[in-house]
Amino acid sequence: MNTAIIRPKDRDAVLQSLRAGVVPSVGQRLIQVGRAREIETLVADIERVADGGSAFRLVIGEYGAGKTFFLNLVRSVAMEKKLVVATADLNPDRRLHAGGGQVRSLYAELMRNLSTRTKPDGGALSSIVEKFISTAKAEAKTSGQPTEPVLRQKLDQLTELVNGYDFADVIAAYCRGHDEGNEQLKSDAVRWLRGEFSTKTDAREALGVRSYVDDASVYDQLKLMARFVRLAGFSGLLVGLDEMVNLYKLANVQARNANYEQVLRILNDSLQGTAVGLGFVLGGTPEFMLDTRRGLFSYPALQSRLAQNSFATNGLVDLSGPVIRLSSIAPEEFYVLLQKIRSVYAFGDVEKHLIPDQGISSFMEHCSKRIGNAYFRTPRTTIKAFIDFLAVLEQNPGTSWQELLGGLDVVEDKGGAADLTVEVNDDEFASFKM
Repeated sequence: MNTAIIRPKDRDAVLQSLRAGVVPSVGQRLIQVGRAREIETLVADIERVADGGSAFRLVIGEYGAGKTFFLNLVRSVAMEKKLVVATADLNPDRRLHAGGGQVRSLYAELMRNLSTRTKPDGGALSSIVEKFISTAKAEAKTSGQPTEPVLRQKLDQLTELVNGYDFADVIAAYCRGHDEGNEQLKSDAVRWLRGEFSTKTDAREALGVRSYVDDASVYDQLKLMARFVRLAGFSGLLVGLDEMVNLYKLANVQARNANYEQVLRILNDSLQGTAVGLGFVLGGTPEFMLDTRRGLFSYPALQSRLAQNSFATNGLVDLSGPVIRLSSIAPEEFYVLLQKIRSVYAFGDVEKHLIPDQGISSFMEHCSKRIGNAYFRTPRTTIKAFIDFLAVLEQNPGTSWQELLGGLDVVEDKGGAADLTVEVNDDEFASFKM
């Protein structure tokens, strides 16, 4: 076990997130276990994108099985490999295809969350543009040329793509604003790049360009952005989309199929290698993919491309296809995970551990007897219960973990979840939601 002292800031961020049932934005390394082969596969994808290729992965797992944690881990690895990462969750107002601004809303969220190794919390768009401009200025100074012709020459390769000419004009406008101290011009250029203009008239008045990022051009804009970040000195662009199940929930068949058509377009471009330096990692539930009435498999072209390898049965896996199925976490991996959470709770200090290894084993045994193997399939709920368990021990000095586990009872609720109720004293109770 790692005995390095953990900073209170990191410790609190991890524990508060896990206790709320959400993925920590920092400190994932402190609690990462298992998924070694899946991570190796995604690292290979990241390296392919960094080499100018493309990648597409659909990460499938049950609610609470660790999809979002896995996606965040891949995001961290990508930034370490000098990729720019854009992430967003789909919801009713953010889709891959629509006509009422929902796709542009998704794009704007991706651009707000644009992250690099030096700006891991998002908001990196302006710094990427300025890095590109500083590179162009350095080359212009070396060659004795004005900056704009050099900048235009570097952006020339983008003009073969949709909206490529206007993209180049917007970057040039940002450069002029930078040189002239015109903050409004710089702001307008960033707004265009973020997809915040809603009409051609507004874009033309602000920047003199003929187009703006609308619902129909978002995917093409992501291709442009992937090329641009490579020109700025980064390795490529990785787009992470979670909560893809929101497409499955669309009631209108035509709207659902139109979104699946976009998934197919992205998949085809990635498999054919036509998207340079661009990778996609999408997170969804099994029904989102497998349901032949409403899921991806309701779209025949996607079903044939995403179907599981017929030879990968009886415990055999094939991670070379576009789909990665997150298997249930193994008991021994779960044991290590709870050890790491115990260590985080104790600030990495072995002397401050609230329970011994035997206590962790007993907690797992209790969960296995009361809930069954389901607690391995959805670690989120059991992790929350374990942190609540540690919180009671910490806040009630002298309480033995054996007594707590002995007082645990399980009651099924209408949603199929379970309440773990822990008897602390005669009059004190702590309820753990599983």
